[in-house]
Amino acid sequence: MKLISWNVNGLRAVLKKDFMTIFNELDADWFCLQETKMQAGQVELDLPGYHQYFNYAERKGYSGTAIFTKHEPLNVTYGMGVPEHDTEGRIITLEYPNFYLMTVYTPNSGGELKRLDYRQQWDKDFLAYTNQLAAKKPLVYCGDLNVAHQEIDLKNDKTNHHNAGFTDEERADFTKQLDSGFIDTFRNLYPDTVTYSWWSYRFHARANNAGWRIDYFVSSRDFKPYIQDAKILTDIMGSDHCPVELVTKDLI
Repeated sequence: MKLISWNVNGLRAVLKKDFMTIFNELDADWFCLQETKMQAGQVELDLPGYHQYFNYAERKGYSGTAIFTKHEPLNVTYGMGVPEHDTEGRIITLEYPNFYLMTVYTPNSGGELKRLDYRQQWDKDFLAYTNQLAAKKPLVYCGDLNVAHQEIDLKNDKTNHHNAGFTDEERADFTKQLDSGFIDTFRNLYPDTVTYSWWSYRFHARANNAGWRIDYFVSSRDFKPYIQDAKILTDIMGSDHCPVELVTKDLI
């Protein structure tokens, strides 16, 4: 089975950049989006065979997530149940008989790290939420986590140290997540592979492959037997991020 995660940097924008062709060619069982930047009713998608779930931010044109799936879930949850975090449309969780699947768009710490304190509170509460789910059944979550975990995960680690997405605090919080019983599926399979999933629009970063790996599939350790492969689809354009993919044994 195939799971895709993609920060599209605006669903309405990417629909003008061949999104439907990419969507149909990838033919995923689950297609998870982040940063949809839209409100209810702004887009009507014709996706035969797919169930569609959206979580919208209260602020217009900001954040937002979506999941399109061929497999109807038992239950759908929006947010993590913490009012402080649940106004920005950042989480959708689908429950199935054997596992949970979540799309998540983690808050960015922002310029001059103005939102780092909030981000660390998010990380703490998100860890509690994922541990709560993983205690019940295997969990896999995907999305733009806005952190490059290790030096191998970005081109210019020295010059970006202490910048949003590569602060010691954010990296340590992601380490705590993994240490609590989760795995970074791509890095688990490919410990030495250098590849990125996001490139700045400035300085010809994508052409020069000066990127960051900040888009992930993370799973609880008991989900690991399902995993067959993890990929980063760097050839797919349309956003400043590229899609990431997880290939699994049958989950349904």
